[in-house]
Amino acid sequence: MSLKPTLDDLIGVEFTRLGFYKELQQKIAELEVSNFELARRQRHIQAILDGISDVMVVLSLDFQIVSVNHEFEKVFGVAAPEGKFCYEVFRHTHYPCSPCPVVCAREDNQICRHLSIYPVAGENRHFETTASPLRNPDGKPSLILMLMRDVTMEKELQAKYYQSQQMATIGMLAAGVAHEINNPLTAISGFAEGLKRRLPKIQRKIDEALADDFSEYLGIILKECKRCQEIVQSLLTFGRQTAFEASSVDLNALVKDTLKLLHNQLKHQRKDLVRVAVDEALPRIRGDESQLKQVILNLLFNAFDATCEKGVIIVRTYEQNQDWVVISVEDSGCGIPRDHLDKLFEPFFTTKPVGKGVGIGLSTCYNIVNKHGGEILVESEEGKGAAFIVRLPRENRDGDIQSDSHTGGR
Repeated sequence: MSLKPTLDDLIGVEFTRLGFYKELQQKIAELEVSNFELARRQRHIQAILDGISDVMVVLSLDFQIVSVNHEFEKVFGVAAPEGKFCYEVFRHTHYPCSPCPVVCAREDNQICRHLSIYPVAGENRHFETTASPLRNPDGKPSLILMLMRDVTMEKELQAKYYQSQQMATIGMLAAGVAHEINNPLTAISGFAEGLKRRLPKIQRKIDEALADDFSEYLGIILKECKRCQEIVQSLLTFGRQTAFEASSVDLNALVKDTLKLLHNQLKHQRKDLVRVAVDEALPRIRGDESQLKQVILNLLFNAFDATCEKGVIIVRTYEQNQDWVVISVEDSGCGIPRDHLDKLFEPFFTTKPVGKGVGIGLSTCYNIVNKHGGEILVESEEGKGAAFIVRLPRENRDGDIQSDSHTGGR
């Protein structure tokens, strides 16, 4: 039996090969079309991602950065962050944040939102953070997608609006108080002045000791009337929202004037509750006196709440590095928890019970100090008290602030 292929066999093989090649060409053409479509979709998705102004970060379940979008480097200034831990990049620490939206998304397997404050280029920026689990086919998280939107401006505007509403109310109340109190004060002061003028004429007709008593009492009345008028004027200044008006300010005198406002509150406390240590040779600064007084008041109120009448509050002023004038308010109270330190200047953040505070005091202090070209810092350890340090640029000989220290920072 012959095994040689016939002509028909050879022709059949060639037709088979020809069909295979045609089918292969068709598959290649389909793959090229598919690859073109995939490339087009990829460019489309990339264009969408590039159009998102929020920071996007993909994280592993153990907090390592897998990938980021182009906004990441613009905002945080960190090139090639892949492989680093997120808390090293965002917080410059060696441990995860608390509370952490990534942990929430990983453990609960659901979208978690959180408002966080991160240091960016020397400033604390507010970010609305959304952590979403990227699930595997089993429905379990394999990666975490984190979107971070900068809401610093919104928070500051919200706080300023709330403050303006509150200050407007205080201003109206202060104006009414001034009108109702100043009238009887004027009458009391006027009659006391009249009695003081007539006192020499009647001293010869009454007992000398009695005349001395009358003179002493009239002096006290006039002194207290003047102090009440100063308090009313201070309330008016405190509640009135005006444009920034810079003038030469003696910070030591400002501290003393501010403590006078708290005289009534302090007289019911221990005599050594508030201690003052000022540098008598302190240089002057340029600033808005009423706004700086508001900063000192807010810091003192916080110190009162922290000490609960049991600790000590120390107000210091001193010069630093020949460029800065510093006022610090230190207390030996309860201190501030570590996880609260980054939130202290966040508008509406407060640890006080409902009705005791709304959380705009420190954010207002920050805005005022920043407007003066200065910075406000906090040093604290839970259970060991806290110190709020306000650094302001000193006034130079020309009556302006030092140009090389007008940098401000959060």
